[in-house]
Parts: sequence; structure tokens; C-alpha cells
Amino acid sequence: MNLSIIIPVYNESKNIPVLYNELNEVLPGLNKKYEIIFINDGSSDNTLENLKEVYSKDRKVRIIDLKRNFGQTAAIAAGFELAEGEIVVTMDGDLQNNPKDIPKLLEKINEGFDVVSGWRRKRKDFFLRVMLSRVASYLISGMLGLKLHDYGCTLKAYQKKIVKDINLYGDMHRFIPAVAHATGARITEIEVNHRPRKYEQSKYSLNRIIKVSLDLLLLAFLSEYHTKPIRFFGGLGLISFLLGIVSVIVLIYMKVISGIDMTGNPLIILATLFILVSMQFISIGLVSEINIRTYYESQNKKIYSIKEVI
Repeated sequence: MNLSIIIPVYNESKNIPVLYNELNEVLPGLNKKYEIIFINDGSSDNTLENLKEVYSKDRKVRIIDLKRNFGQTAAIAAGFELAEGEIVVTMDGDLQNNPKDIPKLLEKINEGFDVVSGWRRKRKDFFLRVMLSRVASYLISGMLGLKLHDYGCTLKAYQKKIVKDINLYGDMHRFIPAVAHATGARITEIEVNHRPRKYEQSKYSLNRIIKVSLDLLLLAFLSEYHTKPIRFFGGLGLISFLLGIVSVIVLIYMKVISGIDMTGNPLIILATLFILVSMQFISIGLVSEINIRTYYESQNKKIYSIKEVI
């Protein structure tokens, strides 16, 4: 298999036939053996029925039906695991990504890049969403060290060897290029078309900002300290311990020089607190150092649950 197209869908029943027809206009002309993998992310409308109708006409289509709505990251992870293509392309199922851009992504892959990320330079979304996305991409670029104009664009192409060992959780599918970059992958970005939503409702909500922000903080921490968390927690513990020692010295000085009773001095509580906190941080660092690999592997294995594969 040369190419796998991965498309997570959630309540996109009207878009399925249109998207399939558009893909069918582009993919046969690529002269590649391909598959189209739709991941039904717990849709409550007729999405699954429409997918099965498409499947009945074209056995290049595969369907992964998840037991409930797990989110876009889990759906993409399911697609990555079952994809057979050497090149994997992800795209949205809402018709805002244009399948005609797929050949441009593949051209860059053929030039030797490991990841090609789409840039929706002329977005067809409401103003606030566009501004928030641009600010987020700017912050992500600064924190993770890979400058991309549009981290939120789902339309991307990957070498399968790059994504097969990447563990996804939370809303971290948008950070895949940065994770790949940290491992030495060659990343590039190209402009792609973006179209206004025609059918169904957008799944975007402002609470996604909070989720993405938390995932970004986690990824920034892991990118710096994932193999040596003791350096982070141990450093905090050392600072806290030193503050505790300083508090004890000041406490003794006040007792000896000024005759202030230690029992009623609030510094004794502060010194005890600093020392206890330092012990907590160092303990966390040591435990993390021992267990972090096992922990994240266990968290990231099968974060989705497949009901059926067609």
C-alpha cells in the first residue's frame, strides 16, 4: 500500500458522499495503491450508514467505528494504527479541506520531507476563531521550537515510519509535527485551500482553547524533561530546601540575637513547610524518573476503543 487517507468524522452524514466523490476525482490519478480510512467517532446521526453505503461501492474504503465519541486525536490514532500505506494523509471530514491539495503534499514528501503540514492562509472561518488559531500557532512555535503558521490544520502528510511510534492523547494531534521535529524529522509547510463549511455544524468550542493550552504545557515539559524529570522536580525541591534552611538560620538568629521565642515565631512553620515541600518534589522526581516511560506507554495504549472495523 502506497497511500492511506485518514479522515475522522463526527456527525458529518451529509458531507460523506460529497467528500468521497471529491476524493475519487483525485486519488485514482495519483497512480498509487491507496486506501481511504474513515473513522466514525461515535456519531449520533446517519454518518455510519452513509459510510457503509460508500463502502458497498468501493472496497478501497475502510471504516473504523468507535464505541463512543473519543475526540479527533483518538480517532486519528486509530487510523494511524490500522493504516497500511507508506505515506499517511490526514484531513477533516467537513469539506473545508480540499482533496485537490493532496498531490501537492505528496510532491513535498517525494522531495524527502517526513512531514508536510498544510497552512490555511486564507481561512473561511469566523474572525475570532482565525485570530485565536494564529495566536496559538505563534505560541506553540515559540514553546516547541518549530515554526509553523497553522498548527491547527488537519490536512497533513506523513511518512508512516514517523507516526507509527508517536503516542497520541488529549488533543495532541495538532502537535505531531513538533514531536516529529524533536526526533530529527524533516518538516515543511505549504499553503492549502480552505473552504467554508457547507453542511452540518462546526464542532469547534472555546473550551478547546483550555484543552490545547494544557496539552501544550504538558508537551513543553515532556520535550525538555521527559527523560530526566528529576532535573525539574529535583531543582524545585532543592530551591525549597534552601529556603527552608535560610528560614531556620533566620529563626536561630532571632532567638540568639533578639531573644525571640521560636515557639511563637511563624518562621518555624514556614521553615517546616519549605523542607516538607522539598521532600515532596524530590520524591516526585525520583518516582517519575523510574516510572515515566511505563506510565506514558500505559496511558497512550488504546486510548480509543474500536467497536467495529469494516
